[in-house]
Amino acid sequence: MDLIGEDGVGQRPNELTPHASPQHYLGAEMRAWRSQRGLSLGTLGKAIVFNSSYMARVERGDQAASADLVRAYDSALGASGSLVRLHESITQGASLDALRTHHVANPRTHVSNPPVTLAGESDGEAPSSEGLSVPVRTDDGRIIFVSLSRRALIGALGAGAAIAAASELPAAARTSSLSASGANPIELLKATRKVLIDNDNRFGPARVIPVVQQQIAAIKDLRADRRGSDRRQLLQLQTQYSELCGWLYQDLGDFRAAQHWMREALETSHMSGDTDLTTYILARRSQLAGDMRDPIEAVDVAEAAEDLAAPQSRLAVVAATYGAHGHALRSDPSMTQQAYEHALNLHANMDPDPNSPWGVWLDAAYIEVQRAHSLAVLGDHRGAAEGFRSAISRLPAGYHRDRGVYLAREAVALASAGEAEQAASVGLQALSIGAETGSARINRELAQLDDAMTQWRSVPSVADFKDAMTAAVLQQA
Repeated sequence: MDLIGEDGVGQRPNELTPHASPQHYLGAEMRAWRSQRGLSLGTLGKAIVFNSSYMARVERGDQAASADLVRAYDSALGASGSLVRLHESITQGASLDALRTHHVANPRTHVSNPPVTLAGESDGEAPSSEGLSVPVRTDDGRIIFVSLSRRALIGALGAGAAIAAASELPAAARTSSLSASGANPIELLKATRKVLIDNDNRFGPARVIPVVQQQIAAIKDLRADRRGSDRRQLLQLQTQYSELCGWLYQDLGDFRAAQHWMREALETSHMSGDTDLTTYILARRSQLAGDMRDPIEAVDVAEAAEDLAAPQSRLAVVAATYGAHGHALRSDPSMTQQAYEHALNLHANMDPDPNSPWGVWLDAAYIEVQRAHSLAVLGDHRGAAEGFRSAISRLPAGYHRDRGVYLAREAVALASAGEAEQAASVGLQALSIGAETGSARINRELAQLDDAMTQWRSVPSVADFKDAMTAAVLQQA
């Protein structure tokens, strides 16, 4: 087999010295996984949105690998956590001898053993109990499910090619048509949506949108043959997928597309007869209006959602929180303060339905980070920076893109407060996450930061940030 060089297939790569140090050992393992998958540095770099020169230095052992890069390699190459565990062992001070023998919990998946499939499963293995399916239309017009394990779907998303991965699976992996397969399409669609939401923060919107839109098309087709409870469930699912698509476009910065999908979601929520779902969609429309800097829409839609929400419900708190930012956009600090205190009081006294899935992520810390965003709009930059810093410290580990958004907003607030060097340091952290996820929310904040930092361009740390920003823009172009 041809070796995969640093720039393409067939080029002889530089010799590695894996036994020189733990760092060199990790780099050699990362290259071995990449070579086994038949990918060049350039191809993999585009898929995981990392600079191929940086990746080459890491593989040679010339530069330490970041945790984010290792996770991206592991996910895109289907390493089943092997590379992540190796990196964690190194950061914990494991010796080179220990790494060579003990770093992989399941030696079967190590790259020195026989090749594994992209999903990390042998052809004869029984389908995973966590198996999911992506709907695909056949040439004769039928909808079939292409079976993918949870790991395979996530790996495909990490490589930016979920649809291609589905269409290229061997025929043995495909089921018959839905009517003959015995699968419950509603449950499969629910499970797939959960995986997409769980991994949205990891991969960013551009890689998830095609899968979401394919699910929506399948739901619309399935509705034609369903009646009663099944049809209502499909309408609810279509609403949820449309709302997710709206959120992904919102994060991507395409507000016109986001508005389209939110209107679709609102329409189907009424058709489904689910009042809580309609309330949630209205609250989300208020959030979208806030991102679009439309204060009247943000306040009015939020008030409509709060009026529709059940008393003492979490949905009422969600609506009140998003409406508060509308008052900041109207440059009304007094009303903004009152609105956030109202939201916090609602939260303190709420009695949410434990079976309701809406707004389960909302807590007092979330309300405070929204307040920090509003403080920045009102000109209290030091207060905003402190609020974002506090929120970042309390974010769960999986909220990768949200961390980038809060870091970028903290950096802008610091720059506005005159803290140039600290703003540059925080901005570089946000820039790395923005490059990985393609989040327009992060990139919009960073563009504002870049403009604000121009007055300090002679400061070395600021110059480093602006150079990195220029490189990121050129790479995206």
